[in-house]
Amino acid sequence: MGQKFVKFIVYGCQMNVADSERMAGELAPLGYEGTEEQEEADLIIINTCCVRETAEDKIYGKIGELKQLKARNPKLVIGVTGCMAQKEGEKLRKRAPHVDFVLGTGQLKNLAATVEQIANRRRHSVVNTDMEQGTDSFRGKAVRQGKVSAWIPIMYGCDNFCTYCIVPYVRGRERSRTMEEILAEAREALAEGYREITLLGQNVNSYGQKPSSLAETGVSFAALLKQVDALPGIERVRFMTSHPKDLSLEVIEAIREGEHLCPHIHLPLQHGSDRILKAMNRGYTAEKYRNLASLIRERLPQVSLTTDLIVGFPGESDADFQATLDLVAEIGFDSAFTFLYSPRSGTPAAAMAAQVPEEVKKARLQALMAQQNKISLAINEKLVGSIREVLVEGASKNDATVWTGRTRHNKQVLWPHADEKPGDLISIKINKAQTWLLKGEIHGTYADDATILGG
Repeated sequence: MGQKFVKFIVYGCQMNVADSERMAGELAPLGYEGTEEQEEADLIIINTCCVRETAEDKIYGKIGELKQLKARNPKLVIGVTGCMAQKEGEKLRKRAPHVDFVLGTGQLKNLAATVEQIANRRRHSVVNTDMEQGTDSFRGKAVRQGKVSAWIPIMYGCDNFCTYCIVPYVRGRERSRTMEEILAEAREALAEGYREITLLGQNVNSYGQKPSSLAETGVSFAALLKQVDALPGIERVRFMTSHPKDLSLEVIEAIREGEHLCPHIHLPLQHGSDRILKAMNRGYTAEKYRNLASLIRERLPQVSLTTDLIVGFPGESDADFQATLDLVAEIGFDSAFTFLYSPRSGTPAAAMAAQVPEEVKKARLQALMAQQNKISLAINEKLVGSIREVLVEGASKNDATVWTGRTRHNKQVLWPHADEKPGDLISIKINKAQTWLLKGEIHGTYADDATILGG
């Protein structure tokens, strides 16, 4: 079998990264190896996102760029997978006829057969967006991108149907993998040298609780966390994303009592106004979120709490936006991902009246970002002078002499490189704080450092 190269172009969330690693694993038996060079590739797969319109526009632009590459290399196979492929289907193929195949989110198991048929000219093109409600279980060996941290999906799909979100329509209903399958994949990753495991799902807190799941009846996310925490060789366990309506005291206690469970919770608030939260179908009030945040901080005093926020949802008034500003200031998130509301065709919010003008949305976004940046910087400045456990990831993007890693609280840290290696646990003395990261210098190896304050 001759050597062939595949180039993945990945958009969107961490689940798409994990899906791409699994696709690489599906293709490995066919002789495909990864490449970063488009010109070298025999196969290019664009793994797509459609959460926001801007993402779709960017993806269509990238697909258009590949038309010239295909003209220069007619044997090149181009495929589109992921959420946008699920949403657009045949429409995408008609708009970009140089694309050879379009496979939806439920068609991972058909990837290798599809690529083989097209590459061997047994089929001209394939469009398959059948949504099969299995667990999307992957039985092969993922070809992971990183060397330190491993993404492991524990569930797929979503049952929450937030009115602004396309995910339930393109990812299907919620279904969980079995605990045995998840633990087996985690053990395999640890055996390969990975030090950190991140458990992925649209709403990890409801893991194993739905009738459509193959997971054992009654298995909870907290129980899964405890099992992963106990795996030999594990150094850190993370998870994302949590839904506020389902985060339980049992999960919070598991983190508090766990040895390797990182004290970082990403808990999307989305908005501070009860009226907007109801219109979003979020299933909680601002007061319930406030109480949950207080409970988390009571049980986990050193926790890093991060969030997502949406500005400009239909009907958002000045008073509604001020409610978001007030709640964000009160809770004091370590950081926040902030987004302009983007109408998604097929979602209820897209048809709502009182769409907020674009210039108003942009002005509100700037105000929210300015406030959050001040909060983030103030929190990080309190860490100056402290010593933190850092898991080494490797060289930074812009300077090979400056290395990067993360604390247990998911703070990015930069420092001058010495002789440390990716995967090492070291202690860093923090000497400078910025809004999004920390800078410092090596203080020693974590295992030998009695002055460590934690991550």
